[in-house]
Amino acid sequence: MATTTAGTTADNTLYYGDNLDILREHIPTASIDLVYLDPPFNSNRNYNVLFKDESGKEAEAQITAFEDTWHWGPDAEATYRALTTEGNERVATMIDAMRKFIGANEMMAYLVMMTARLVELQRVLKPTGSIYLHCDPTASHYLKIIMDAIFDPGNFRNEIIWKRTSAHSGAKRYGPVHDTILFYGKSPRVEWVGGYQAYDETYVRERFNRGGERPWKDADLTGSGTRNGETGLPWRNFNPTAIGRHWGYLPSDLDQFDADGRIYWPPKGGWPRLKRFLEDTKGIPLQDVWTDVRSHSFCALSHSSCAGNPRVSEPSCSCPSRACEKRPLHGTQRADRRTFCGILCRVAQVLWDNLLTICGI
Repeated sequence: MATTTAGTTADNTLYYGDNLDILREHIPTASIDLVYLDPPFNSNRNYNVLFKDESGKEAEAQITAFEDTWHWGPDAEATYRALTTEGNERVATMIDAMRKFIGANEMMAYLVMMTARLVELQRVLKPTGSIYLHCDPTASHYLKIIMDAIFDPGNFRNEIIWKRTSAHSGAKRYGPVHDTILFYGKSPRVEWVGGYQAYDETYVRERFNRGGERPWKDADLTGSGTRNGETGLPWRNFNPTAIGRHWGYLPSDLDQFDADGRIYWPPKGGWPRLKRFLEDTKGIPLQDVWTDVRSHSFCALSHSSCAGNPRVSEPSCSCPSRACEKRPLHGTQRADRRTFCGILCRVAQVLWDNLLTICGI
């Protein structure tokens, strides 16, 4: 455990305990780049801690670390009162209206618990920081409202749908196979770097079907709308302005493409096309539906930056790996990246030099 001082945190720090207390007592305002939050889902499960003696054998003593079943009681009531009387007015209005609609029950106790922590997480994020909240359909619709109230609807970036398993049977409903990840920025200044996923094998076979050992597909050389500059001029007797379009490249670039054999000239005439070679493509830009990330319950890290990494020897979660990869490193050798989530601890340790992890509720 790294040592800390009041208001500061050391590199590679692991806290264990109630993360609300740790956030309030140890984490400075605007000091965190990324939060990946994988909280309990209110799914009626108990999470236990097993104690071991010095020999490594499990002791008979076993406690419930926390129950993934929340009850409305004095603690929930006190947290609710604090949120409605001491906090942000918009958050107070939201949580009060939500209680009037939902009532003082287990779901409301869960949402009050989450709101108090999300308020603190918003505080500790840098203006350029981002947060990923992993949840499921049990409460994702409520959590989206809470996130809007705390982070502002304008800072909402994506609702990511993660297909976490291949199939499930359900009584009187469609099989539940997905979780939800809510992605917000702290402010419009949020830093994010897009990524790519590999093309589907069928797509490669059907589209990159020319070129033999160097397969390629053809792509449009023009863009929508006319231009008054060089890209609006005719090239090789093809005038894009006449068809309401413009060249996507300067004429000098088109000449170079043609010299390099990167222009496809249809044998029966027609507009020239760009040869896009498979070896030069990055794949498909990441979308907000993830079907290529396997459940952490049975997979090792599958992201390209971690697959085969000798520092990763145990099964971990690929979703936080993908989320972490979207944070820019600014070209520095040591990146100050601080994260929240037990599963993410190992992922962040592989991807970044510095991290802060809180394991607990």
